[in-house]
Order: sequence, then structure tokens, then C-alpha cells
Amino acid sequence: MDRPIAHALGNSSFNERRGPLPVFAATDHRNEHFVVCSAIGHLYGLVDDKRNRSVYPVFDVRWAPTATRSEQIIKSISLLSQKATRYVHACDYDQEGQVIGYNILQYACNNKYDNSLRAKFSTLTDEEIRNSFDNLLKPSASLAQAGRSRHMIDFIYGVNLSRALTQSFKVSNDGKRYCNLSIGRVQGPTLAFVVDREMEIRKHVPEPYWTISAEFEKNGHIIEAHYHQQKIGTLSQATSIVDACKNQDGKITNIEKQKVTLRAPTPFNLGDLQKEAYRVFRFSPSYTLSIAEKLYIAALISYPRTSSQKLPTSINYKKVISGLSKIGYPYSNLAATLLARDHLTQNEGSKTDPAHPAIYPTGEKPKGKLAGVELKLFDLIIRRFLATFGDPNISEHTTVTILVKDYHNFKADGKKMLYEGWMNFYKPYINKSSNGTELPELHEGDMMRNVAVTMDKKFTQPPPRFNQASLLEEMEKEKIGTKATRSEIISTLFKRNYIASTTNGRGGIEATEIGFQIIQSMRKYVPSIVSTDLTRSMEEQLEEIESGKARSTLVIENAIDKLKGTMITFKEKEIEIGRQITDAVLISQNKQQLQKTMLGTCPVCSKGVLKIVRSRVTKKRLVGSSNYSSGICKATAPLPQKGPIKTTGKMCALCRWPVVRTFYAAKHPWEFCINMQCPSKKQQPEPA
Repeated sequence: MDRPIAHALGNSSFNERRGPLPVFAATDHRNEHFVVCSAIGHLYGLVDDKRNRSVYPVFDVRWAPTATRSEQIIKSISLLSQKATRYVHACDYDQEGQVIGYNILQYACNNKYDNSLRAKFSTLTDEEIRNSFDNLLKPSASLAQAGRSRHMIDFIYGVNLSRALTQSFKVSNDGKRYCNLSIGRVQGPTLAFVVDREMEIRKHVPEPYWTISAEFEKNGHIIEAHYHQQKIGTLSQATSIVDACKNQDGKITNIEKQKVTLRAPTPFNLGDLQKEAYRVFRFSPSYTLSIAEKLYIAALISYPRTSSQKLPTSINYKKVISGLSKIGYPYSNLAATLLARDHLTQNEGSKTDPAHPAIYPTGEKPKGKLAGVELKLFDLIIRRFLATFGDPNISEHTTVTILVKDYHNFKADGKKMLYEGWMNFYKPYINKSSNGTELPELHEGDMMRNVAVTMDKKFTQPPPRFNQASLLEEMEKEKIGTKATRSEIISTLFKRNYIASTTNGRGGIEATEIGFQIIQSMRKYVPSIVSTDLTRSMEEQLEEIESGKARSTLVIENAIDKLKGTMITFKEKEIEIGRQITDAVLISQNKQQLQKTMLGTCPVCSKGVLKIVRSRVTKKRLVGSSNYSSGICKATAPLPQKGPIKTTGKMCALCRWPVVRTFYAAKHPWEFCINMQCPSKKQQPEPA
């Protein structure tokens, strides 16, 4: 953010000095001279003095430079600070930004935090940056202490529990195997959500039921209807209803119409944006945050790490909307609709954030070409912002009751849009399930010709698996983690192979064998680690530090006291826990290996499985049927000998052999059918 700040303070005129750390010099409108440099993230992190991964528990930790490059940057900042007359802390106005600035001012600038001033801004537009420097605030020591306390507690819990897990695995294998395992006060409960849901799914026993539907015709219009009892418990009852209603005309006995008003959506906070971007684009929460941060740095949107669903009127809505109109179509047309109004009233949500308002576009035009994913998220944010000013959407919902043979009722549902309202602004992202079928004009007493009556056998379904958006929502609901860390926790669970995406391509998440065993072991020996109660309690105490109601030292001491008992138990059961986790790791590794080599059912014999193998004679890799050695099937296919081979889950549309993916020429992906006799080989030449 150093360049945008220097640009704003110097009214576009500033000097840059290159070195280990870029430094900018700018003179503002009051002829005050500023030297601006960037913290480049966390220059200080927590370390334990022993630095031995096999030793736990450890409770004596300190702040230290995170890397060699950090030491060089710290030295540069320290030299600059010696000539400074005052200090302005302009890092992001949240706990993380506060910690970054606090540590630099205290450690690199020789205890200057209390003497510093705080710049608070939510966008990187020139106007807002200048305004923040004209109205500098006192530093928020409570916010800094809350952030530092969070880092301290997370580090102590994470390093001790992760070392305990890793060491238990190592000890149980006599040091012959190593596996990087981790767990933490937020990781544990989050993983438990997935494991518990998976247990519900596995325990679910599907029970059959039947549904009955019918088609009726009136004046050339086919109307679909469903039997009023949506689930029929037995086949005999369902058969009896179908037999009684076949070829029997129906009579409309009741028509109910109801106007439904749907208010405009609320502005995005980070969680809402992550969930909506997942629904619309299938962006993971962490990916959405990374894109949003790029848009923020480009001064196109406000600060994304916010919990707020409110926008203050001081933002000057009309100015922002006018700026959006200059970006071009379709925003010019949408903006004109709102600018024509005398008053702009936004639909707000209930959630607030003391540091930042909800996410909104600044009205600035992109200075360069945005990448495709950036453009998608930018459009989503703009349209959501405009939609919040829209009128309520009004639709008419109609339910028609059709009587067959005096005692069998069918229901037909229809939906008619009366007034589009805010949906006009948000049209590309409207959930399709909100649309309905409009019924033709019908009247009570009308006779309907029965076209068909059918029944379907179905089974009760288990609860749905979490996806990344719904898991994030569960974390929010249970109040564990923060708006800034939740997506990172989910990413870590994937990296540790505790959770994985389901193979059906629907975005679901399932717990792996390792994930299951971690939770089962923790619940057996140290249940507090996967308890939402412990984590939620700590979150509440951290909030009290931020509000000045609790002392940082007492909160940290309380957290350590709770962990000490856990560590004693863990040490006693170290080998037992390690053996259980070892079994899970081996099972998981075997499954992964099978997934890498199994390509699907053999299309030749239809009984065996095609596998990636290596020839015992030539040592070359190829694909062969699992029935090859028994002589039942001789299906084989060659493979490229260089580069990774990845399964795609696809089958060739022409020959039904598997399609795989490899990489060639500067890592470009190439998908191809492995069958050398496939007709596609004549249509699609191999890449050069």
C-alpha cells in the first residue's frame, strides 16, 4: 500500500528510492514531508527458543523476525526511523494490520507505538487516504493487544498440539516414518464438523417412499401437479392411488393466490462474498479473498476483511454510482436508473464491524485490464452493491387444487413475476431455483383432462455433505475463527489431507481416514481440543481484550493453563495415539495411490479395471487390464513416458476408453483418449 499512499499524499508527485525496501517520499498539501515504506506483511512472528520439533510442551515464546529477508527490511525501517519526528501507522485497520504495525513500531523503531498516530481508511482512493491523514487517530492499544494475544494463543496451541501429533506418529513407528500433522484450537472443531456430518451420512439407513405426480390439460396447456401427500409410505398405497386416478379427469376446487415481497439483498461482508462467489463461480473462500485483496489494492473496492453488512451514508452513494456509470455498459444503464431517484435507500443487514463498513465498489475505473477472475468478482460486487438500493421484488404465487374421483387431491404450483425490482440489477446471479412456472388462466370449477398419472420410488436422503461455503457458514454460526482466518483454516485441512473433495464433482467435502482418526483420537484422550465451547470461549475473551474489558496477560495465562492438562494426557497416551494415526495414514496413502493408478472399468472385458502399471520387461509405463495376468483380457494402451499422468474421470465419447491428462511444452495441459484405435486419433493430432 506504500505507493498508493505516497501517490495520494503527494498529489501524484512523489519520489521512489530502490533498495531492500522500496521507500517513497511525498509532500502533502500542508507542506508536510512523509517517508512511506511498506511492512510487506508480518515481519515478526512467534518462535520458541528451543526450536526443536520433537520437544513439547513449550510455553516460552517470543516475537522474532520471520526470515532473513525480514531482517533486511527491519534494518532498513530501523535506519529510516532514526530521522523521523513522528510516526503514522497506516497498516490495514484490523487485528492483523494492527499487529504488523505494532511490532514494527515497538521492535524496529525502538518503542514508538504509544507515540504514533493511526491512519484509518477503508479504500485506497486518493480522496479517502488524504482525508485519513488529515484526521489521524490515536493508536488503538486494545486492538493491538487483542491481535497479539490471538497470535500468541494460536501459536502455543498449534505448535504444541501439532508437535504432539507428529511426535506420536514418529515414536509409534520407531522413527521410521514421518508425517507432517497439525491441529489447532480452530482446526480441530472445524474438522469435527466434517467428521460428524460424514458419520451422520454413513449411519443413515435409506427408507423407501413413493411420490405421485400427474399431468392435466386445459385449453392446450399441460399443467404438472403433485399428489397432496408428498410421501407415500408403501408401494400398495401408491399403486392404489395411481390405479384409482388413471384416466380420471380432475376438477379445480380451489385457487389460492398470494403476493410475495422479497426485499433487496444486503451488502457483502467477507463471509457473504465468499459464500456467494462459491455458489456462482465455485471459487474457494481463500481464492475469493485473494482476488478481493487484489481489487482492494487496485482501489476498486473497499477493504474486504469486514464483518459488516452496513454502509454509512458518508460514503456518498451517488458519487460512487456515478463513477460506476463511467465504467461503461451495463453499469451505465443500471446506474442511470438509480441516479434518477431523489433519494437512495439501501437495505442493510444486522451485522456490524467497528473497523470497516460492508464491501462496496469505490466507483474508480480500472487503470488496466483485469484478469478474468478479477473481472468476475468485481462484477459480482458491483451488481450486489447496486441491487441493495433496488425496490423489493414482487411475485404472485398460485396454488391450484385439483380433485380426482371426489377424494384424491393434486396440487399445481405457479409463480408469476409482478415487479422485478432489485433483481434487475443482480440478474446474472439470481438463483435459478427462485424462478417458477407461470400457470395459464384457470377458474374454480374448471374440468381438467387427465393426461397421465405416474409414481416414483425414492429413498430418504442423508444430510448433505459440507461444501467450502457451507463449512465456512458453520464456522460463522458457531463463532469459531475470524473473518480473516476461516478460509485459511479450510485450506489447511485440505493441505493436511484431513478432508478431500468428493469424487462426484458436486463440490462436497468428506473427511479422509486421517481426518477421522485425528478426531476420534482427540475425542478419546483430549476432547476439549475439538470442542467448539473451548474455542468459542477464547474468541469471546479475545473480543473482551479488544473492547478493553479483559487483560491480555490473564487471557493468555488462562489459555495456557487449559492446555497444560491436555499435554500431560497426550504425553501419557503418545504411542497409542500414534499407532491409531499410523493405520489411518497407511490406509489413506493406499487409497491415494489407487486413485492415481485406477482409470475405470475396462471397456473390453467389462469386468476388470484399467490400471497404470510398468512393464516388467521394458520398465515403461502403460495401461493394462487387471485381468491381463489371468489371460481373461489382453487390453493394453501405451502412455507418454515423461510428465505426470492424471486421471480426469472422463470417458471418451467415441470409444468409452478413459481420457487422461498430461503436460507438455512449458506445462501446457493435454487431454487425450488412451485408446490407440480410437476414431478421435484421426481427428485430433498430438501436440507438437
